[in-house]
Amino acid sequence: MREGILSGNAVALIVAGAVLASGSQALAQATPAKREAPIELKADASPRPWKRYPGWPARDYSKYNTLANLATPPAPKEPRKLTGPITGDAKKGAELVADRARGGSCLACHVMGPAGGANLPGNVAPDLSEIGNAGREDEWLFNYVYDARVYNPETVMPPWGSHGFFDEAEINDIVAFLKTLKSPAVFKTELDNPEKRPVPVEKRDNLDPIENPAMWAVEKAEALFKQRTASGFACATCHNDPKTQFKTWAAAMPKWEPRLNKVLGVEEFITRHAKATTGADWMMETDDNRAMSVYLHFLANGEPIKVDTASAEAKAAIARGVELSKRKVGQLNMACTDCHGIAANKWIRGQWLGEPKGQYDHFPTWRTNLLAIWDIRQRFQWCQVNIRADELPPDAKEYGDLEFYLATQNEGLKLSVPGIRH
Repeated sequence: MREGILSGNAVALIVAGAVLASGSQALAQATPAKREAPIELKADASPRPWKRYPGWPARDYSKYNTLANLATPPAPKEPRKLTGPITGDAKKGAELVADRARGGSCLACHVMGPAGGANLPGNVAPDLSEIGNAGREDEWLFNYVYDARVYNPETVMPPWGSHGFFDEAEINDIVAFLKTLKSPAVFKTELDNPEKRPVPVEKRDNLDPIENPAMWAVEKAEALFKQRTASGFACATCHNDPKTQFKTWAAAMPKWEPRLNKVLGVEEFITRHAKATTGADWMMETDDNRAMSVYLHFLANGEPIKVDTASAEAKAAIARGVELSKRKVGQLNMACTDCHGIAANKWIRGQWLGEPKGQYDHFPTWRTNLLAIWDIRQRFQWCQVNIRADELPPDAKEYGDLEFYLATQNEGLKLSVPGIRH
């Protein structure tokens, strides 16, 4: 019998274990030792080789750090010396700092007065509207734009020159523009001022299917739950009372899984458990997997997040997640903590950067601007691609460690899934 495809008495044995794992009170009381839910142990839970989602940027960022591999060239050891004053084109510099094709533009983080006439500047970094009065030398300005790590190794500022966003002539033009900035910024509207821009508040009812199309996934999953596969079995064969059996389950995920020697999240569990019990092929990041994840989280709505951190292995995974959250990755050389730590509760362009707490309890969530459901692993992937790093497959162990750490940061918050976000 091939592993993961069931027949005869073997099915009865395995599904009995699944009932125990689901939380069935009667059988759990009758059996002294709790059995772990069956899971597929050998195959990957997502396609290999991993291919980026259609419509996402197709650039290759392999020469920069990822969460799994260190590749970024080291920072310069000392500032570059200039032979004389910079004489760039300030007009070109004003256009360059507003060029969104260059990593999102300088205005994503800085207010810069009249730069390019752009709206909705960010306030992650200092207001540079009067930098021309600061008395900074051209050499300092050049090196700070070229690679600010030479002055501050932990800076949030991307290495615009050494990572190839701008060449030296263009940086000269940017410096020339910076030297012209000598007056406080004048904003066309209050929304353009990041210090006065109102913090976004989500007021839509995320559990109303009229407001949130992701609620349709609950209906889809209920049908999948009862759907028999070629093996003759369905989820409902063992889990005949999902509302009771899964009332708290998702709020306790992810967890350390010793059989896989890594952290196991809801979406990967769905793939592996379904394959091992019914033979269903619900790979991560497929519509069926997302629907089942929404459903299992939905059943636990209102339950506070509480993951098991007791074991030494769990503690080690969380510690790895902490370190991964600090790792600078991609061409923009940014870490999770840059946006959700140092820059938390500030604006990057028109996007509000939240603290880690509050970034987990609503996943999977409906993305209104994309008309799609995203689970937390896809959100991790997009964050990396957005800062120009190569993402990992959704079942990567690094994402498990990161998710485990994020779950601990959201402990006590009550699940409200599916969420709804821009």
